[in-house]
Amino acid sequence: MDSWFLLMLLRSPLLIQASYRVGVNYGMVSDNIPPPDQVITMCKSRNIQRLRLFEPNPGALAALSLSGIEVILGTRNEDLPKLAVDPSYAKTWVETHVMPHVDTTFFKYISAGNEVIPGELANYVLPAMKNLDAALKAVGRKIPVSTTVPSNVLGISYPPSAGKFSPVTAPVMEPIVAFLASESYPLLVNIYPYFAYIGNPKDISLDYALFNSKKVVVRDGALGYKNLFDAMVDAVYAALEKAGGSTVRIVVSETGWPSAGGDGLVATINNAQTYNRNLISHLALSPGTPRRPRQDLETYIFALFNEDLKAVGTERNFGLFYPNMTQVYGVRLEAPSLTREGTPLYR
Repeated sequence: MDSWFLLMLLRSPLLIQASYRVGVNYGMVSDNIPPPDQVITMCKSRNIQRLRLFEPNPGALAALSLSGIEVILGTRNEDLPKLAVDPSYAKTWVETHVMPHVDTTFFKYISAGNEVIPGELANYVLPAMKNLDAALKAVGRKIPVSTTVPSNVLGISYPPSAGKFSPVTAPVMEPIVAFLASESYPLLVNIYPYFAYIGNPKDISLDYALFNSKKVVVRDGALGYKNLFDAMVDAVYAALEKAGGSTVRIVVSETGWPSAGGDGLVATINNAQTYNRNLISHLALSPGTPRRPRQDLETYIFALFNEDLKAVGTERNFGLFYPNMTQVYGVRLEAPSLTREGTPLYR
């Protein structure tokens, strides 16, 4: 049977439940996580249907073949200069990392780098995006090419409607936004209410950061915000609009909450479980944001595993699973069932 037919069969609506599902970041900064074939088998058993790879990993790409799992594939940050200045290198990158798998794996997006804006590699991002896009189109593949940025590309983020790129990032972001708009590609953005909260606990309530607020906390003109996640996303949407990107969609490429590694008060298993459970419920019940209520917000939780080679502290403790593939805490990655009152019911 043709491999493309098999792949399409795996993605058939008959085989996929209609409930909303978030994706997960598959990081590998560790020396003790399972091999990729075991990881992908676990993902399938847990109904994880979207993964983000930070860079091409041959074992992971092989394991993803015919899995039905959609993939965001990143480039290594250190490859950006070559990708930017040498179209033939971008062509080789596509031929090496995409084409051998493209008939058996769904590549949702290619991300040129991760969180290099602002920074010394920032000016390489757009040329790299354009060269990768041209290389993909040359082989007849229309895979959206973007980049992944942190929320600190903004100079102003409060209130959300005032969102604006900073004076440092605007000269880089504005032409990127123009390219994305011209191609109808999304911008990948990492959104972390945890870091916003610990940076300003005086003015931000923990309930607002954890999706626990029942009432509007921030009123921004006609729009009301009950959670910090929506406010942070809408601040980026406002910045995109000011930069001429009103049609550019946001994909939340990372979000999450650490279960340990901080002061023991905020980075806890209970708070991590609360954040991710509430995030999943929120995306299922209110898939848009106040500024973009009809725009589904594709979102990826960070991360699949606790990664022991990351920096000491919270960075090692964002995982949903321990390296032995047991859960750090209970969370289901599909939309929860609802009670008659429309509230989430976790089983």
